[in-house]
Amino acid sequence: MALRVLAHFAPGDRITEFLGAHTDWLDVRYCAEDDDDTFYRELPDAEVIWHVLRPISGADLEQARRLRLVHKMGAGVNTIDVDTATRQGVAVANMPGANAASVAEGTVMLMLAALRRLIELDRATREGRGWPSDPSLGETVRDIGGCTVGLVGYGNIAKRVERIVVAMGTPPSAVLHTSTRDDGHPNWRPLPELLAASDILSLHLPLTDQSLGLLDATALARMKPEAVLVNTSRGPIVDEIALTEALRARRLAAAGLDVFTTEPVSPDNPLLGLDNVVLTPHVSWYTVDTMRRYLTEAVDNCRRLQEGQRLQNVVNAV
Repeated sequence: MALRVLAHFAPGDRITEFLGAHTDWLDVRYCAEDDDDTFYRELPDAEVIWHVLRPISGADLEQARRLRLVHKMGAGVNTIDVDTATRQGVAVANMPGANAASVAEGTVMLMLAALRRLIELDRATREGRGWPSDPSLGETVRDIGGCTVGLVGYGNIAKRVERIVVAMGTPPSAVLHTSTRDDGHPNWRPLPELLAASDILSLHLPLTDQSLGLLDATALARMKPEAVLVNTSRGPIVDEIALTEALRARRLAAAGLDVFTTEPVSPDNPLLGLDNVVLTPHVSWYTVDTMRRYLTEAVDNCRRLQEGQRLQNVVNAV
């Protein structure tokens, strides 16, 4: 009998074509993330959920009577009630590193867009205000190679970002990082020192009790007023109210944000009204290449489940 999979995303042609080679043993049912009617209709029969971002609660899991595996299409499992899954004997797996290349490139894209005032210049050009050039550009816009880049968290994505900015001219000695403890690397700095030194600060850490609200008003006040903050990790790591106030008062030059405290972003979120913020809707990971890596790993774990083999990258004890 085919393994029943609830893929919690809307597929494109490339996805359906890739999975078409496995229809003899995989029965994949698709559900857009905002389609709760389909989700709750399919949930009781699902043996596997391919999960992206829409949270899976304990109440959801209790309705999934046949569920054996929740496979996160990504690394962070904070959107899954792992404790309930564990109690019910449901494995939770993730894909560490599968999106690292895409998120790293998306991070540098946001760095450049914020640092080079891309949104402001795009708007001015469209409105016929691009010439003569704004003289403040020569006082504010920086090369990445001339910046000290601070990385908060030093995992797969952060290390890829490091390689990219070094290739763009940033001296290796000017790429600093911090993590939960001193890792012995000569460029490790405690967080307060990292905040004060960075021209670009980029966040690359999971959402935990320790990282929740890590960049609050006090932390942001340590940063240079000409600094740029980039967040492609998780929104609640940053106090959005404090960030909005810092950006509005120009105590921080700019921000590039792919993640937010509440997603989808509310239309009245004050960050949307600031001209020194570049925003994308949690898609830095979302490329053809990442999706192919995700699907390859997801199909492999489904085959392992079907054949009674040990699953890869399980994060809970079941």
